[in-house]
Amino acid sequence: MVGRKDDDYMDADSDSGASFVIDDDDPDYEKGRSKGSTAKSKKIKRKDKGKGKAKEQPYAWEASYTRSWDAVQEDETGSLQHAVEDLMAQGRRRRLLAPTTAIRRTIIRHLVLLLDLSESMMDRDMRPTRFDLMLEYAREFISEWFDQNPLGQIGVVGMRGGIAERLGEMAERDVSGNPQDVLKCLERRTSLEPSGEPSLQNAIDMAKATMAHLPTHSSREILIIYGSLTTVDPGNIHDTLDACIKDKVRVSVVALAAEMKICREFCEKTGGTFGVVLNEGHFKDLLFELIPPPAQRGAGKGSGSSAADLMMMGFPTRLPDSSPKALCVCHSILKSEGFLCPRCFAKLCDVPTDCDICGLMIVSSPHLARSYHHLFPVKAYVSIMELSTEEQSTASKTCHACSTPLKLQSVPGATLAAGLSPLDRYRCPECHNDFCAECDLFVHEVVHVCPGCG
Repeated sequence: MVGRKDDDYMDADSDSGASFVIDDDDPDYEKGRSKGSTAKSKKIKRKDKGKGKAKEQPYAWEASYTRSWDAVQEDETGSLQHAVEDLMAQGRRRRLLAPTTAIRRTIIRHLVLLLDLSESMMDRDMRPTRFDLMLEYAREFISEWFDQNPLGQIGVVGMRGGIAERLGEMAERDVSGNPQDVLKCLERRTSLEPSGEPSLQNAIDMAKATMAHLPTHSSREILIIYGSLTTVDPGNIHDTLDACIKDKVRVSVVALAAEMKICREFCEKTGGTFGVVLNEGHFKDLLFELIPPPAQRGAGKGSGSSAADLMMMGFPTRLPDSSPKALCVCHSILKSEGFLCPRCFAKLCDVPTDCDICGLMIVSSPHLARSYHHLFPVKAYVSIMELSTEEQSTASKTCHACSTPLKLQSVPGATLAAGLSPLDRYRCPECHNDFCAECDLFVHEVVHVCPGCG
């Protein structure tokens, strides 16, 4: 049987095998169809309304992010180079505009770096993995830390398998003032393979015991790079927190996963800093913010700590390569080059360090001079937005440091980020000399002495 092909006929399959003819003129049919179409249109409108609401009202956590790609604009030629340079320069200028008032800081620092070597560090939410990125940034952090703190010493402790262990060269000595010794313990990746769960209490207790013999004039700091959300502790970790507060150990945490209450509590009660990593760049920023020496805590009346006390240092005599070989007191290695302690004449490999025989702190005069820039920082240069007619005739036409030609007038219609000078001219508030942007950054980040004032 061939079915009808009329437009008014609809063949519907059913269990009874009957066919039904639907009349478009039927009022019940029109009523039902109108209800269905109305419900469908309401559903579409409700769906669109939800999308519009999501666009108008973003999530609360999105407010803390800076959408840098929205601020990037093309220039007349369609290039993004100038916009990218402005974003980078704005970030660098923001660091230079930090307060430069004289603050009492501890330039003799002792830092123990606690690295999370648990299985959670193999996650790939950061490329290539959390573990590889942590090792890369840790090496850069150690090199920059020693460059900015030549009188400091670092120790490295790993957390894995529920225990804490000193890594590499640090197994022989608690802390070291030689950056090469510290970097050696992070070179062999196979010996640092993550496994098991971390233990915050064991690691902090080991780091605290490492710095127990230090004098009061030196700082005791612990930096934890933590990627796990759990900790396997043998006892009450709050007892360890109370011990850190009593011994004045400053604990800082850089979390790779999420915030843990105990980590924030350690940082807040010991005077450290706490941060959760958002991305790879933010990870590096959080680490490098801990390189400058922290402000020393005020000595209150009831604190029992003394005011500024004098401390004894020794300036060693450097031995040439042609000198007779002798055993060093730090590694018991027969070698020619080294340093002689001015008090007991023991042979040392590197400075700065503490003499293993008499306990005298051995430093070199260049190291001591380089540490002073934290106590007397160079004041931030002022951005020159425009020059008056009189200033254009008297102002310097070249940079005071590198003799690069400087602009006297800004380009009409040019847009720059906040804090940047359209003339690429930055003036020292003390000597009133003008510098270019590159020399401005070089003076504040490398030289730490103004060429005009010096």
